[in-house]
Amino acid sequence: MIGGIEQHINCLCHGLNAYGIQTEVLVSNTEPTTSIYYDNSIKITKVGEHGRLQSAPITPNFFYHLKALSNDADILHFHFPNPTAELSLILSRIKKPYIVTYHSDIVKQKELLAFYSPFMFHFLRHAKVIMPTSSNYLMTSNSLQKVKDRCVVNPLGIDFNRFQRKERFRNAVFDIRQKYGDRIILFIGKMRYYKGLQYLIQAMKRVKGTLLIVGEGEPLESRMRALSKNLSLDDRVVFLGAINDEKRDALLHASDLLVLPSIYRSEAFGIVLLEAMACGKPVISTELGTGTSFVNVHKETGLVVPPMDSNALANAICHLLKNKDLCRKYGEAGKNRVQKYFTNEAMFERTIKVYNEVLK
Repeated sequence: MIGGIEQHINCLCHGLNAYGIQTEVLVSNTEPTTSIYYDNSIKITKVGEHGRLQSAPITPNFFYHLKALSNDADILHFHFPNPTAELSLILSRIKKPYIVTYHSDIVKQKELLAFYSPFMFHFLRHAKVIMPTSSNYLMTSNSLQKVKDRCVVNPLGIDFNRFQRKERFRNAVFDIRQKYGDRIILFIGKMRYYKGLQYLIQAMKRVKGTLLIVGEGEPLESRMRALSKNLSLDDRVVFLGAINDEKRDALLHASDLLVLPSIYRSEAFGIVLLEAMACGKPVISTELGTGTSFVNVHKETGLVVPPMDSNALANAICHLLKNKDLCRKYGEAGKNRVQKYFTNEAMFERTIKVYNEVLK
């Protein structure tokens, strides 16, 4: 299962190609060798990684690949945070205009930030445009407030139509409901420190229903499985691991609601909320001062509860499971909100508008 930023970059590149914009991708690899391949017409270079420092990949050759790529580029588009790419740009002294999609503050790596902060602000202040993915994140990010004159909000989008094809999932949805019952709570995401999955599992002690967990990631996965076992929830907390998109979409349609119980600002947006809402499902998220509360509007498309609070999660889940009419109301509002603000097409058009402004 790839993460949200990787999904976004993949979607953006293919989408922009349809508008006649040629894209090329430069990223760090997860192994020492550098590989180059093509995804349709999109060239992708994965630069060899030689270890990590505070989660940032150490890729000495990134600098050279970035400089080579920039020769034919009109605009460089960075996805922040990525210290490897940002430092490479500063060191290379490339003069091409660049823009930045600002996905998240640097949250966990505080030691890195203390050293990196001067370079980070140099990078941000020289960007032509910085695109936070929500107004919420712009308003609550200390870093963005220092460069807010360069900021233009550009929310992430999804393929709305993909989630409207209910008929193809009819049999799969029936099988899922037969297997897990008619009170299904869904979690989808990589198992990372900021996801708050432990609080959702603890909340299941008070919930009559089945929690299906889609995703993987050690060492957290082993700890979550152990927690579920210690709480005697093995029969009602099911770990499904990484699954393909078709099974994932079927689970979204089969579920009663989706929960994103994140606990830190690293959860900057929550694309999975959009996907559940596009399926007409109510969602529950936590108040982090980030895009999750921009996507999920409290008591309109779902419920927003305090982070690190298993009781609040349990109360919210039970409230929705007991009120089917409210679930339908939130689900319909959520679907309308996605269609109005969060489609891929709207995201592509906003991005192209920024490109055109920069190239004037």
